[in-house]
Amino acid sequence: MIRVLLLAFLSATSIALAEDAAKNDASPLIPMHDFFRNPVAAAYQVSPGGDYISWMAPWESRLNVFVQPVDGSAEARRLTSATKRDIGGYFWSAKDQIVYLQDDGGDENFHLYAVNADGSGQKDLTPFPEVRVGVVDDLRDDEDHLLVSMNKRDARIFDVFRLNTRTGEMELVAENPGSVTSWVTDHDGKVRAAVQTDGVNTELLYRAKEDEPFKKVLSTDFRESVDPAFFTFDNKELYATSNLGRDKAAIVRLDPQNGKELEVLFEHPEVDAGGLIASEKRKVLTAATFTRDKTEYHFFDEWRRELQEKLQKKFPGDEVALVSKNRDEDKFIVRTMSDRSRGAFWFYDDKTGDFRKLADVTPWLAEENLAPMKPVRIAARDGLELPAYLTLPPGKDPKNLPAVLLVHGGPWARDAWGFDAEAQFLANRGYAVLQVNFRGSTGYGRAFWEKSFKQWGKTMQDDLTDSAKWLVDQGIADPKRIAIYGGSYGGYAALAGLAFTPDVYAAGVSFVGPSNIFTLLATVPPYWEPMRKMNYEMIGDPEKEKDLLTAASPLFSADKIKSPLLIAQGANDPRVKKAESDQIVEALKKRGVDVPYIVKDNEGHGFGNEENRLYFFRAIERFLAKHLGGRVEESDEKIPELDGAKG
Repeated sequence: MIRVLLLAFLSATSIALAEDAAKNDASPLIPMHDFFRNPVAAAYQVSPGGDYISWMAPWESRLNVFVQPVDGSAEARRLTSATKRDIGGYFWSAKDQIVYLQDDGGDENFHLYAVNADGSGQKDLTPFPEVRVGVVDDLRDDEDHLLVSMNKRDARIFDVFRLNTRTGEMELVAENPGSVTSWVTDHDGKVRAAVQTDGVNTELLYRAKEDEPFKKVLSTDFRESVDPAFFTFDNKELYATSNLGRDKAAIVRLDPQNGKELEVLFEHPEVDAGGLIASEKRKVLTAATFTRDKTEYHFFDEWRRELQEKLQKKFPGDEVALVSKNRDEDKFIVRTMSDRSRGAFWFYDDKTGDFRKLADVTPWLAEENLAPMKPVRIAARDGLELPAYLTLPPGKDPKNLPAVLLVHGGPWARDAWGFDAEAQFLANRGYAVLQVNFRGSTGYGRAFWEKSFKQWGKTMQDDLTDSAKWLVDQGIADPKRIAIYGGSYGGYAALAGLAFTPDVYAAGVSFVGPSNIFTLLATVPPYWEPMRKMNYEMIGDPEKEKDLLTAASPLFSADKIKSPLLIAQGANDPRVKKAESDQIVEALKKRGVDVPYIVKDNEGHGFGNEENRLYFFRAIERFLAKHLGGRVEESDEKIPELDGAKG
């Protein structure tokens, strides 16, 4: 029996490896804290009237909302006092009021709160236990109301309410018949369209007036989708993203009375069309976004094109985005970012030309000490091309390095070019970092996505194995020093990598990763119930395909795991329950294997609180240094799950 030896932090061998790595690395060792601490500021917005700028910044180690007059005529005022958990998000609901979201310990049952710009009128607008709220429409022209969705009546489904943000009073405006998963309002704030699903079949619903019943106008299999974005400015037609009859999703104009496409506005031959941007003041479409290696724009509007080009000239090589604007659309918040910097927020006044920096997000991280993220292409064993990103440790010869395969979650999501704190941290510690958009990753068309169906632990995992082999074949990685790490599906992939290909990886880290697909599918949040059949189609049916799911669940192959494994989990995770991590830890303990297992009681699907992030990445740093030989920062901090484990 091979046992995972975790005697103390770093054996003599791993200390020597770490010291050798430090000697051979010309780049400075950046404190772990600098990668994962809270930013100086984030989420800047300009108020609808253009009078205020708001942002989130740390207070009592939590991100809270601050506000200040645009002209700086008064000191910044803190509007929120969160101490248990960061504010989950916020926006301006009126010229003088913001609303913000907050859950309890990561349970994702968000409440909606309101507070005035002068700090008065703080109120929990949805004080209902175990109820989740979402925003349907901010009702741009109504200073006192929002449209929100809540599963107050039935935990599985969301109705739409008109909510008075001053008093908390609400009225039902659209009752969910049982399977609506999204609602669409027109520019007058009327609920006019909806999408419903039984999990396999999806239907577009439409009504000409809010007091009329919905009628079904389009039915599709879930593999084909028509996702409404918003109504045309005359409220007669819909803009939507559609892959009907095509592989790559396109931006189209749709007749909502019959579901017919009237016009294709934009499509790209390589990737799916992404978001659609409009000017509500001028009532025109301005741009569509898409992502190849980086985010790009297709412009419909010359003014918007010229503005983007002007901003891009100021920041060559960076991604530049307008992230907020006032109602007059003459005051903007601009965000810049690159692969080696979290960038900065800027204020731009289009009338006066005033252009000034508001804050660097993480000024303590110097770009010259960080690593470029290089797009690469990897051929899978069946010839499928896999887009990927390679981040190499600066100042080192990229040969025979320890390496980490960093796997994204979802799995129906994707990695993209930009600043990645985990990749930069690992590269700074001396690891080659590879992030792969394995089959099923989104944005590359329907065929690429569908290749992942019922392939958990099979071809999806083969793509990762082939990527690890690519690192070796390129001479970049030492085949005996490759780790696999990820969160959510990435955590599953780490467990699967160690269980199904035990000779490929020298270590693994699973963060909120499912180990048993049967229990994963049985314990999803109630509001995911409409997607159950779709999950069965995409992952597997636990009743009809037991052999498939048994073979794909790392728990049932735990006896094959022989490499060191670190597991971390949030106790309140509503998506991947704590039992998923408990099961695999218990199975390994029965074999006499000690698995360092970090559980945080005040977290959910991920570690949002700063102290928990810092603790986790300190553990990762020590764990990987012990087993792969990367660099490690000197620290007196104790990690009992590692330091106190017995061999």
